[in-house]
Amino acid sequence: MTLANGHAYLAIPGPSVVPDRIQRVMHRTAPNIYEGELHALAGSLWPDLRALAGTGQNVACYICNGHGLWEAVDTNLFSRGDKVLLLASGAFGLGWATALQALGVEVEIMDFGRSAAPDLARVEARLRADEGAIRAVLTTHVDTATSARTDIAGLRAAMDRAVHPALLGVDCIASMGCDEFRMDDWGVDVAFTASQKGLMLPPGMGFVWFSEKARAAGAKAGLRTPYWDWTPRADGAEFWHYWHGTAPTHHLFGLRESLTMILHEEGLPQVWARHEVLARAVWAAFDAWGQGHPRIALNMADPQARARAVTAARLGAPDALRLRQWCEAKAGVTLGIGLGMATPDDPQATGFLRVAHMGHVNAHMTLGVLSVMEAGLKALAIPHRPGALEAATAVVAAGA
Repeated sequence: MTLANGHAYLAIPGPSVVPDRIQRVMHRTAPNIYEGELHALAGSLWPDLRALAGTGQNVACYICNGHGLWEAVDTNLFSRGDKVLLLASGAFGLGWATALQALGVEVEIMDFGRSAAPDLARVEARLRADEGAIRAVLTTHVDTATSARTDIAGLRAAMDRAVHPALLGVDCIASMGCDEFRMDDWGVDVAFTASQKGLMLPPGMGFVWFSEKARAAGAKAGLRTPYWDWTPRADGAEFWHYWHGTAPTHHLFGLRESLTMILHEEGLPQVWARHEVLARAVWAAFDAWGQGHPRIALNMADPQARARAVTAARLGAPDALRLRQWCEAKAGVTLGIGLGMATPDDPQATGFLRVAHMGHVNAHMTLGVLSVMEAGLKALAIPHRPGALEAATAVVAAGA
């Protein structure tokens, strides 16, 4: 028998839950793209997009997914042969490196593995030894695969101590609107995110924020193409320039609703605090399950290095796969796969999973996921210690 009939829950790190009210404002006829309400609505977005990233600087919008955003940033900043230092803590950092290399950019990868955030002392030492070759330091704020979180303010401080002029570029796809991020306060030159995670929208839009330093540094970028060029998108003389063509009409109605919810109703500091509490509830559950059962553990041992948007964990092969399959088939909850933790042909790949708690998520949704997981652990006779739900609910009670 299955108990999955009813409203399914996709607890994966993107696409995240799209709120009913966002779906309602997107479910409408197409507007006039040449004048009127769409132009007025779009004009209201730019101040709020700046507020979302904590910047007073430039913002450009794209019709693309996260991989498109890599190309947008890379082509606006670099020419073939330019050198960058990329800090990788999982599959998405390495993926950005691959995208750069395909464009002819020289990438020096500092790979910190799959269970650690970047070591900033190592980064500082490398920059001190550099003789002006490195044009930018690039990293993920949160690597969606490992749930490793980079200390961006600390990274800027390390760059400043090294007295290095490189740009600082940050992939915020998994973190924006979930984990605290302050672009200007932290000295970030380029940041970007996509619509389908903390912004609670369907996939299809991307956003790039860039400083005047980044604009100047990329003024002669040899990789820039008309579509990806961020200058008209940030400073469009005509409405179509902002999109390099037809606007993503229905996404814009949804984006307006999303930014209203985040910035003007809940408030960004409260959004960050909510994600903090829900993340800690998930961590408490895994800590309880894993006591005396070392096969069950969080991927990131250091709480300060953990994302507040998604949690990567191991259960041991093949139990993570078995649990994911049970949760979806029997209870209507889809958990994230263990992305990039092992090669697909490695039997150990079936021992990892991810639990998302990003975007439009509240206490009963997160506690519900944990309850379903505990039911699955029992149904599948996967060894674990009881008490996880009590630990998680205690975190929620203390944080409410």
